[in-house]
Amino acid sequence: LFQSETQGVPLVGGFFLSVPPETEALLRAGSPVAIGVSGGKDSCAVAFATVDYLNSIDHSGPRLLIHSDLGRTEWRDSLPTCERLAHALDLEIVVVRRKSGDMLDRWQQRWRNNVARYAHLQCVKLILPWSTPAMRFCTSELKTAIICRYLVNRFPGQFIISASGIRREESPSRAKKPIVEVQAKLTSKTTRGLDWRPIIEWKKSDVFAYLDEKGFELHEAYRVYGSSRVSCCFCILGSQSDLRAAAGCKDNHELYREMVALEIESTFAFQSSGWLGDVAPDLLAAETRELLAMAKERARRREEAESRIPQHMLYVKGWPVAVPTRNEAELLAEVRQSVASAVGLETKYTDPDSIIARYEELMALKEAL
Repeated sequence: LFQSETQGVPLVGGFFLSVPPETEALLRAGSPVAIGVSGGKDSCAVAFATVDYLNSIDHSGPRLLIHSDLGRTEWRDSLPTCERLAHALDLEIVVVRRKSGDMLDRWQQRWRNNVARYAHLQCVKLILPWSTPAMRFCTSELKTAIICRYLVNRFPGQFIISASGIRREESPSRAKKPIVEVQAKLTSKTTRGLDWRPIIEWKKSDVFAYLDEKGFELHEAYRVYGSSRVSCCFCILGSQSDLRAAAGCKDNHELYREMVALEIESTFAFQSSGWLGDVAPDLLAAETRELLAMAKERARRREEAESRIPQHMLYVKGWPVAVPTRNEAELLAEVRQSVASAVGLETKYTDPDSIIARYEELMALKEAL
């Protein structure tokens, strides 16, 4: 949808914007345009480029910048950069936030929920608190859902166009993104909407060159601390260099310690490639460094115990699919006891009889649905 004969619309300076004809028709008809901004280079570039294009076609509809504030995990300069951008473009900036807490709150609550699920045998293996590259609820819940909810309420009965600075060069998953696609979260009884990625074909060098041409001062994460990206200070997708850059900013030190504390409590490293606590150990008290070393050993014990679970007993869609045999229940009991001991959890269903009974209960509940 919206992909026929996509054209590159020229901008001043030799840059091009990706604008499918159907999208252009909606814009010429005055559809409201919301440009998502984080303070990062790509969102700043797409804001300037989109506004230039809208001006060139005499777009008459509403326009705004929208920023989803992730709270403690944000760089200090993110919102000020978005506000400077709004001032430069003479646009309204809307700031939205998750009502039930920020990104760190979400990770901490997820850990508490996952501990409860494990204790009540609602999952086979203990689940980590963090977002992952394959499970980016940080973006879907704390950005996309909240932004879309605001826009549907703000522009009822209209066809909303949500522009973002996603680029193919950034990752294999983003390389597969279409220029535009229908956004289900912008849909209501009377409202429709789409995601538009007008600079999706741009290279990183294009972004920096374009912003330099515009004379816009970059976020301090780039200018002062040498980060290659702006998102959360400590991002699940951040390189070791980016994580060190974030740790170099004094404003991020308390967040760093709180996140390391969750690594220690949960025994799950922030990234699959390594522990956040190893990025800047000099920011941690000696006692915390000792606790981190112990957490790594506890993680090893947890992983070793869970590696004993046969593949056919692991989670699949529709779990549980069968009641374990006596031998399987005995094995699962041993694993759950070992995991609880390693992580320091109080858990139920640690003997074969109660595990079999619990599976029978879960199977019956599933059948009743």
